[in-house]
Parts: sequence; structure tokens; C-alpha cells
Amino acid sequence: MNTETKKDIRAGFIGLGAMGTHMARNVARGHFLSSVWNRTEASAITLSQELGVQCAASPALLAAHVDVILICVSADADVLEVIHALLPGLRPQSIVVDMSTVSSDTAREAARLVENKGADFLDAPVTGGVEGAKNGTLAIMVGGKLTTLEKALPILETMGSRIVHMGEVGAGQAAKAVNQIMAAGINEAVTEALAFGETLGLDMRKVIDVVSSGAAGNWFLEKRGPTMTQGIFKPGFKLALHQKDLKICKGMADKLGIKLPVTEMAMNDYAKLIAEGHGDEDISALYRLKRPSP
Repeated sequence: MNTETKKDIRAGFIGLGAMGTHMARNVARGHFLSSVWNRTEASAITLSQELGVQCAASPALLAAHVDVILICVSADADVLEVIHALLPGLRPQSIVVDMSTVSSDTAREAARLVENKGADFLDAPVTGGVEGAKNGTLAIMVGGKLTTLEKALPILETMGSRIVHMGEVGAGQAAKAVNQIMAAGINEAVTEALAFGETLGLDMRKVIDVVSSGAAGNWFLEKRGPTMTQGIFKPGFKLALHQKDLKICKGMADKLGIKLPVTEMAMNDYAKLIAEGHGDEDISALYRLKRPSP
């Protein structure tokens, strides 16, 4: 796709939360963003003024004036609500890219609704946290037609450093489920190990530094280890949202007759923390349950 064609693509962004706001900024830096919409209108107005783009009055009006609609909201019901709201303005040949984390079934239902209007759909969930959203280095797992992905790729490249076509619609969400299960296990392992080290009386800064450089090193340890051991649990990725994602994963596993014992352990731990009022903290708040008692 040549530069002139790229500049002609107009994108709209729906869902301006912690991730979506940074993602929309990167799309604007790529000179693709022309319109935004958010359920909380004040957020959309503020960002539209910052970026010099239109603040759409509704999802339908946004869809009527762009070529690619990007969605980043919290839950399955939110995605379908947005899809139904934008359908009256959706034009044939447009592309709807859902970057939320939802079930594969929801992705397929959204695709059905969009395709009935003559438009195309991609499910393209992301991983990389707020840092990745801010820096434009997200990993993006895409389900849908490869030809549709190729059309949307210049926009996705403003937000992600690794974009992989996983297969048909729903495959992106299936890959994200794998990611979320793995993140749950890493969270359990890292918080347990660091609590063990703290109980031993070790200097945790040194522990995190040396372990991060070895075979057990990982993104979560490097990025969240220093803060969790100081009792800082600022998102990040909200614990309640990961719990929502893990429920999706468990539902998928139940249909397949697969057991996910580590995932269920994380879900039980998260339920305790949510009951104690920690659902809006980062998932590293799991350390609250593991760390030594004062």
C-alpha cells in the first residue's frame, strides 16, 4: 500500500479507557485518526481537542464518516452494544476492528452483524499493558480474513510492534485466552516467589535485578516486581478485568472438557481481593495475599 493510499484511510476510535486513549493517540500520530467516541463524553471531548479530531455524537455518526472503526471496551456486552449502536451508520466496505478482550463467540456474533451490512470484521485483542499501549509496542492477535487485515495493517502498525494473523474470526480471541491463562500463572508464580524471598530477608531489589536476567526472567517480574514489593499496585492491568478474562477462558475450557487448575487458583485469589475492594488495582495486588505478615 503506497503512502498516498495510507493517508486516505480515515479511522475512528471507540473506547477511551486506560488502553484506548494511548492507542488512539498513536493512531493520530500515524495521521489516520479522524474521529473518537466514548461512553463518557467528557473523555472524548478532551482527547478530540488534544488531537485535533472530531468528537462524534454517536457510534453511528462516527461509523458514517470513517473507513476503519477501532473498538476497545471492557466486556462482551459492551462490544455488542457498540456494534449495534454503530450499525445504522456503517458503510459497505468499511472495516470494524475489535481490540477488546471478549469470547470467540462474541467475536463471531459481532462479525455476523457487521458482515450483514456489507462491511468486514477483525477481532484483534492486544497484550503489552498500558506501557505497550503508550509506546505503540503492543502485540496484536488478529482473527479474520487476511485480505482485510492487509487493508487495516497500516493503522494497526501505529499501535503494535508485532501483529500476527491467527486465523478466521475468533482465532484472535482464542490466542488472547492463551495469553491470559499464561499471565495468571506467571502472576501466581512471581508473587509467590517474591513473597518467599522477602520472608527470607533478602534485598528484593537485588533479587528482582538478578532473577530478571536469568532463566526465570519475565516481563511481569521486571515491570511489576519493584512496585509490588513496595506495596504499590497502580494499574497496569486491573485485577477485576483479568478476572473477567479468566472467566471467559474457563468457559472456553469447560466446553472443551479441559481443566485449568492454575487459572482456577488465580480466579479464587482474585475473588478474595475483589471482595476486599482491590478489584481496581493492578493484578500484582495478588502480592497482598502472598507477602509476609507485618
